[in-house]
Amino acid sequence: MTSASTPADPAAAPEWILSLSCPDQGGIVYAVTGALVALDATITESQQFGSPDTRRFFLRLQFRTHAGEEEIRAALEPNAQRLDMEFELAPAARRMRTLIMVSKTAHCLNTLLFRRDAGMLPIDVVGVIGNHPDLEPMAQFYGVPFFHVPARPDDKAGAEARMLELVDELDAELVVLARYMQILSPELTEAMGGRIINIHHAFLPSFKGAKPYQRAHERGVKLIGATAHYVTADLDEGPIIEQDVTRVTHAQSNAEFVQQGQEVEASVLARAVRWHAERRVILDGKRTVVFS
Repeated sequence: MTSASTPADPAAAPEWILSLSCPDQGGIVYAVTGALVALDATITESQQFGSPDTRRFFLRLQFRTHAGEEEIRAALEPNAQRLDMEFELAPAARRMRTLIMVSKTAHCLNTLLFRRDAGMLPIDVVGVIGNHPDLEPMAQFYGVPFFHVPARPDDKAGAEARMLELVDELDAELVVLARYMQILSPELTEAMGGRIINIHHAFLPSFKGAKPYQRAHERGVKLIGATAHYVTADLDEGPIIEQDVTRVTHAQSNAEFVQQGQEVEASVLARAVRWHAERRVILDGKRTVVFS
């Protein structure tokens, strides 16, 4: 048994994630790390970036300390006020409560739920919302509640009101559109600003709109891809989190384009969700800083 005079083992301390942004200026890292050192914190990961365009500074730290959340926040607050700093603090071990929205296409939902079960995504999927009931069996297979919320043209407002009710009831921190084929209203996107991630089935901005793989196939492109981004009121114009491409050839059919493209979509979305859940993404106006 450890005596009262024996120092606590730093390696056994809980781990925290601190992400912040502020106007770029001297002494930021010194001020933040100094406040943490005063709490006997051990820094386990550190990444930083100063944007020459927006003149803002971004920092993400992981650290261990036996200090509690209130004590950590109290130590950081004076510097936050002095440096005009916005920061988020979260336990590294806490899984982000996530609500997934789908239509009929299964590949993105399956990838997210499989990686959650495999310990590859630090999320707790609290529910799946579908505007069609097609993917309810998949949600049930993974033990996740499924909520059928039809998005009828004559009652989209009612459907979105129900979605927000579920966000509140399930205490969801993140909403993921896993090929949810409905346009969200500006009111909903503003209410969930910076907390909705969408996967776009194209390498934006090319081939936006319907049937992107068919249009890409018709044009004989050699690269197809996908884009994960935050949802804003401007359709498909939100800050981009992750993108990827895959090579294709003239010898492939449209069906092969679709299959290959869906594989990219699923992996791009999974990376974006993981980075968001690990607090590695910080908004910088219309862009993102991603400490991957």
